[in-house]
Amino acid sequence: MDPKSVERWITTSRTPHRGHRWKAASFLGVDEVYLWPSVEKQAEKASTSELITYYPHRGAVPVPLWSSLIEKATDQVDILVYAGLFLFDSHPDLPDQLADKAKAGAQVRILLGDPDSEAVRQRGEEEGIGNDLAARARITRRYLEPAMSTPGVEVRLHDTILYNSIYRFDENVLVNPHVLGAPAGQNPMLHFRYLPGARTFRHYMRSFDYAWERSRAA
Repeated sequence: MDPKSVERWITTSRTPHRGHRWKAASFLGVDEVYLWPSVEKQAEKASTSELITYYPHRGAVPVPLWSSLIEKATDQVDILVYAGLFLFDSHPDLPDQLADKAKAGAQVRILLGDPDSEAVRQRGEEEGIGNDLAARARITRRYLEPAMSTPGVEVRLHDTILYNSIYRFDENVLVNPHVLGAPAGQNPMLHFRYLPGARTFRHYMRSFDYAWERSRAA
């Protein structure tokens, strides 16, 4: 940026273009609202519009929606789960699809719960299925093995306590909150679509990145 432009941001309270705000905030490691409080109301309004729909439980998400989101994704697929076995059981061609997308230039990042971790053991107990959750995580990893040798497909294991499972397909993300004592399949699902200037989509993806940075190779 021209230093004179940046100077005007500071001395005249001028609000820069959205893209410049995001880059400046990212560079400084703060939220754009901290630098330009006037954009908060705009961001709140846009963030409300990001919510496409709410499902009372994961099974209420239409199967065609999952298929459509998977098929249409061309740039980014991010999945953060403990096991996510339901998705691979209901879409047996998903590993091949992910590999094909990576070959076409997409980035695919899959985070599975480390079956030997305390977090997975504890979540299994909370859901009332004990060691079965760790077994499901191992099965999902086995399903993914054919795709893992494809450049652009990266599978990692995490040991974080998940408050949400996250399924991101380009500009769409499905968020499955984890409710204490209830299996993930019985918990609500929220469908968000990214909108410029909004915060919710980016908020959840920062959560994904947080877990990704602390994970290890599968």
